[in-house]
Amino acid sequence: MAHALGPREKTLSERGGRSGLIVPLDPRMRIVMASVFGVVTVALSSIAALAAALAVSLSLMAVSDLPPRQTLKRMAMMDGFIVLMLVLLPFSIPGDPILTVWSFAASWQGLWQAVEIALTANAVILVLMVLVGTMESVTLGHALHRLRCPEALVNLLMFTERYIEVLREEYLRLRGAMKVRGFRPGTNWHTYRSFGYLVGMMLVRAIERSERILGAMKCRGYTGRMLLLQEHSLTRPDIVFAAGLSAICLSLLAFDLS
Repeated sequence: MAHALGPREKTLSERGGRSGLIVPLDPRMRIVMASVFGVVTVALSSIAALAAALAVSLSLMAVSDLPPRQTLKRMAMMDGFIVLMLVLLPFSIPGDPILTVWSFAASWQGLWQAVEIALTANAVILVLMVLVGTMESVTLGHALHRLRCPEALVNLLMFTERYIEVLREEYLRLRGAMKVRGFRPGTNWHTYRSFGYLVGMMLVRAIERSERILGAMKCRGYTGRMLLLQEHSLTRPDIVFAAGLSAICLSLLAFDLS
């Protein structure tokens, strides 16, 4: 008799069997170890230790099933948000000057601090993408629930991830209707008022949709709790991976202190 696939089995099936070494691991352990690695990386202060942490993150990406090119491209997009801060930081921190631009001196101390921030951000984000980003949203929600996270917060996370695309489609339909009626955005009060109406209509439709969804779920026996099709359990590979990554974190701390 056919049986329903659990979150981990479904993930492996959808990826065509390319599970790497990360996806088969227990989701709870992956969340905990990602948090531990993030805390340890943020606590590092030397550039050499931070570079080693980034090397560990790249190694984890190599043993996972994430496509390196697309993953690094997403990392580059993330770096685009902080590049302005990194460029201005050498001019904001006093120290030994490197160069002067329009009477503003850039310091070596500010440059090294900018490098430290960049290494820290990339190492932490990459580990989160590898260990947590490869989970299905339902698997992530169930793992957070098993880690004693507030159930209301877990449900909110799962419903938000599920229906954010629905709201996007609703937004595109409303924008399409505005274009059919000859709307062209500009820098005038008519444009601002039209976008205000657009946001208000999206909120109204979101509330109406949420009421319909809640009614449909109650008809199917929903009582405010998510039922699991599969219970997660720690296995030997999970313990080995957790012990190995913990040893690496301790090594990074020792290397930083030395």
